[in-house]
Amino acid sequence: MVVVFVLVALSVVALLAGAHWYVWRRLVRDTTAPGSVLRRVGTVAAVLLPVLAVGALVGARAGAPFWVQQVVAWPGYLWLAVLLYLVMALVVGEAVRPLLRRALRRREPAAPADGTPAAGSPPTGRGPDAGAGQAAPPRAAAGAAAAPAPGPGDTDTVTQPAPPVPVAPVAPGGPGGSTASGDFSRRLFVSRVVGAGAAAAALGTVGYGTYGVMRGPRLKRVRVPLAKLPRSAHGFRIAVVSDVHLGPVLGRAHTQRIVDTINSAQPDLVAVVGDLVDGSVADLGHAAEPLARIRSRHGTFFVTGNHEYFSGAEQWVEHVRELGMRPLENDRVEIAGFDLAGVNDIAGESEGQGPDFVRALGDRDRTRASVLLAHQPVVVHDAVRHGVDLQLSGHTHGGQLWPGNYIAARANPTVAGLERYGDTQLYVSRGAGAWGPPVRVGADSDITVVELASRQA
Repeated sequence: MVVVFVLVALSVVALLAGAHWYVWRRLVRDTTAPGSVLRRVGTVAAVLLPVLAVGALVGARAGAPFWVQQVVAWPGYLWLAVLLYLVMALVVGEAVRPLLRRALRRREPAAPADGTPAAGSPPTGRGPDAGAGQAAPPRAAAGAAAAPAPGPGDTDTVTQPAPPVPVAPVAPGGPGGSTASGDFSRRLFVSRVVGAGAAAAALGTVGYGTYGVMRGPRLKRVRVPLAKLPRSAHGFRIAVVSDVHLGPVLGRAHTQRIVDTINSAQPDLVAVVGDLVDGSVADLGHAAEPLARIRSRHGTFFVTGNHEYFSGAEQWVEHVRELGMRPLENDRVEIAGFDLAGVNDIAGESEGQGPDFVRALGDRDRTRASVLLAHQPVVVHDAVRHGVDLQLSGHTHGGQLWPGNYIAARANPTVAGLERYGDTQLYVSRGAGAWGPPVRVGADSDITVVELASRQA
């Protein structure tokens, strides 16, 4: 197990190092002059930013003080999101570079292919039209035969001219001159255009995604028909809240936004299906206090997620009870017209507190409709075996950062939304917060009001 952890850690470090080298090369080395201030600043940033990112990722696990986690989390996590979309944009830019260079080259005047001077340039050979400014021919070499002097009887002696000195063709602009300079200028211009475009795309994407998280989750409504639900429970509304992830980035203000959103829906019951926190009760108890002001007819119920077991699950179970929630630890309660059950998260197995479906569902009356709260969608197959009608889950965040949804789909039966597995329906919320970067792209945060519908109505 330790070997696997070390290999994963080394792989992550290598991936981060490679991504930062690539970004430095394209955004700093290719766009700035050696020794310039911009080159130095960019190089320092390329070293400092990954340090902040690693600090944000491992700060809590390393036992860093909470205030240190808060200082490092914002820049570190945001940079990770920017890095993701910056690398993607720069990779796309690799295909754009040759097209831009070709377009720029076509706009330049073409040079003669045979090395002859362009129109208006000084002549390079000797001939009848050579001007007065033409360079004189070199002297004859020592020992060369001179032309014979005219004799006394010669009346019309013709002097042979010296042969012209061959002149090597000169590349346009002189040897190694403006051609090389032109190529360099084109490369620099293209690098700056592509780099600026990639930076603008990455910053714009992350900025919009951050705004989506900080404004709070939006209400979403889903109607789920249940065959066993009695007519008396028709229209029963459950507000599903998952993956709030209170921590060094999202705090008390975010909790209040969630509470306000829940109360505005006036639900009959509230289900908090795990990953409420990323930190201890000592650090985050104050941030969770607004949860005590949730209002619903039948109360608020809570099940653990995997992150609770990173943060002291037993302490959090007791704390949410103090806030007025009812934890369902492999337990069940009868609500008007159906059974509401909850199981611990799979991560609790390492502490001997994993999900126990027999305890939660084994002895119930299967003629009654049942709703199960379980953090991870992967337990839906256990729910099917125990005759659950509807499972409510979170955990996936809907992928949170596109294209993360494709990765999440490989590890979960459903990434987001409502799907059916046998006689069991599974609804997966995208979550009300964010883990790591407080950014969502292509997976808006939500609180879902699930309205149960009776087929007898």
